[in-house]
Amino acid sequence: MLHSFLLIVYGVFLPISLPVLGGAALKRWRGLETKPLSTIALYLLSPALILETLISARLSMADIIQTSAFSIINLVALWLVATLASRLLRLSPADQAGLTLVSVFTNCVNYGLPLVLLAFGQLGLAKASVYVISQMILVNTVGVYFAARSHFSVKKAVQSVCKLPALYAVVLAVIIRFTGIVVPAAVEEGISMLSNAYAPVVLILLGAQMAGARSSKRAADSVMSKPLWTAIAIRLLLSPVIAALLLWLLQVKGMLFAVLLILASMPTAVNAVIMAEQFEASPKLVSRCILWTTLASFIVLPLLIVLVQPS
Repeated sequence: MLHSFLLIVYGVFLPISLPVLGGAALKRWRGLETKPLSTIALYLLSPALILETLISARLSMADIIQTSAFSIINLVALWLVATLASRLLRLSPADQAGLTLVSVFTNCVNYGLPLVLLAFGQLGLAKASVYVISQMILVNTVGVYFAARSHFSVKKAVQSVCKLPALYAVVLAVIIRFTGIVVPAAVEEGISMLSNAYAPVVLILLGAQMAGARSSKRAADSVMSKPLWTAIAIRLLLSPVIAALLLWLLQVKGMLFAVLLILASMPTAVNAVIMAEQFEASPKLVSRCILWTTLASFIVLPLLIVLVQPS
């Protein structure tokens, strides 16, 4: 177990830490503005990532059905938990939106995929691609609704979702796959360039958000301590239990069970920072939760992998 833990730290966390540290340094010493970066990631890089992934992924119909069902039911279950916790804590609309974002969406792309590849190999990575695609779609549709509703009416929040190019990237990818249209090589190369830029940009943004959160006043820390610790508990302690129960009810077994449980137990998604920054859904709470759930995952995830890894 110690050997696996050290491999994960070296093979996954070290590469991820470099752009995060770079973003934190730029925020601290150069006053990096994060909102322009979040706009670029949300409206340009994310649609490119979704389009490229959906066009090139090899998907099994059985995996699509089981994984899609799990993704939706798990999202609803965590949303209900976050809503109940928000009402018990009497949070403001912005903090409620932030708590929902950090409770529901996991960092299954930038952190989850390398981890699954290391722990379960290429077969696990293939199983993970279906869940990752569904999460990218949900984050860029339902996630935007969760974030936008803290400042807008339901109608305006839905309108914000409909304005996102990521939604139309999904439609375009489905048309391309079903019609067999061949994307020109030059266009494909351009999409790939934008897609490859997604991970470093959002990790730089994450580092900048973390640095901003650390430099805020201690008064803000005390006010946000309850929602922060509630979010951490939901994301790292309650979500694995909910995921395991739902997978058992859906009769998911074997490698797919292990992969989906690990991906559903990942720390808070970096995308949540983008949503929170763009729609002012308590970005400081979200960035703190990403920081602490990521650090705590160094211990939680290796233990889960040992428990669920097929023999």
